[in-house]
Amino acid sequence: MTFEKLRERLARFRDEAIQLGIPADEVDRWIDMVRPCAVLSRRDDGPVAARFGGPVLLPAGLPHPPFPYVASVDLAALPQASTDLPLPCDGRLLLFAWPRDHGDLTNHGAVVHVPVGTPTEVHDPYAWDLDGVPEEREVADAFPQGELRVRTEPSLPYHFEVELPDGGLEPLPGFPHAEELAEEWEMACRHLDLRGPLHLGGYADEEMVHLDPLTGLVRCAAEQASTGAWGGGEPVSENVADWVLLASWSPDLGEVAAGSSVHWAIQRKDLAAGRFDRTFTNVYWNP
Repeated sequence: MTFEKLRERLARFRDEAIQLGIPADEVDRWIDMVRPCAVLSRRDDGPVAARFGGPVLLPAGLPHPPFPYVASVDLAALPQASTDLPLPCDGRLLLFAWPRDHGDLTNHGAVVHVPVGTPTEVHDPYAWDLDGVPEEREVADAFPQGELRVRTEPSLPYHFEVELPDGGLEPLPGFPHAEELAEEWEMACRHLDLRGPLHLGGYADEEMVHLDPLTGLVRCAAEQASTGAWGGGEPVSENVADWVLLASWSPDLGEVAAGSSVHWAIQRKDLAAGRFDRTFTNVYWNP
């Protein structure tokens, strides 16, 4: 979807934001931050481009990540310009995650790209759970199953503040009405029906979203990399601008993981190099 088409989808948002008394030039600058987002859902429109669940088909010889399997995305089925990410043009992107926050800074997921023609082998769906913990298998058993169709939608920031070096907060630079704009965007998501359980690209969202969720994710990734607990011994940037949101998932798992948001993010340079093993995943969970 072209930038112009994305802006057209935001005409009502613009009008209603201006009616709130927000200056038109500030609203337009907010809209200028729009990103295309591939929204994957069970709606009837759009081509089938992903699937929740199904067999776990990993490249032959690759160990199963230590997280449950969430979904597979058919990259060739994504509409052109459905995101602004430099994704591979074909193959499948496999997403893995644990949807409950462990209460620490650890990585909660993984991403594997399986290029077309790669020999694969089927893995046991519980290969991630070597200890056979019944409570954890109950969570994974609640993961959704079935085909997902894709459509391209506009995405704008859900957050409205930045953290200062002294720990204080201020509105996003250049946007004195950032909180009102973010709140109006939340309303626009409802009347435009922009939601979906799985997204590629766009902006990160979660229940407590006054700060960009990627800020906390990058902080966790940098801490884990500094201790050698994640990242393979390679340093990572602490600058959020050097990272992109690869995918996000809003699980509907009932009581086993209610109030959860999962974000997979990757450094821009690693995405350009196809280094999906360098994806870091965090979870916001408010049971």
